[in-house]
Amino acid sequence: MEFNKNKSIYLQIVDFINEKILTGEFPEGAKIMSVREMAGMIGVNPNTVMRSYTYLQEEDIIYLKRGIGVFVSIHASAKIKKNLKKAFLKNELPAIIKKMKMLNIDIDELNKLLNK
Repeated sequence: MEFNKNKSIYLQIVDFINEKILTGEFPEGAKIMSVREMAGMIGVNPNTVMRSYTYLQEEDIIYLKRGIGVFVSIHASAKIKKNLKKAFLKNELPAIIKKMKMLNIDIDELNKLLNK
């Protein structure tokens, strides 16, 4: 896995796991890799992966069954989509709207592009 210098590694791992859940590679209710397995696969310190897993547990995306493993929570996909939508509307959409205004792109033109 290649990491971006501009974002914490543990958050990039969170994004990676969220993507795997949304694509169905890590289905809801399924067991996922242990901290050590994930760390070995992506080439980071297990403590970094543990931080990612802790974050995902706090968000109720994954849960731990002691002695058994780590599992994807039921409704994890819906929670991830809700979080991503909230972040998009807060962080990315304002810049898009600003650029649309600068370029005189109205909502009708945007709708035509979206419906293609």
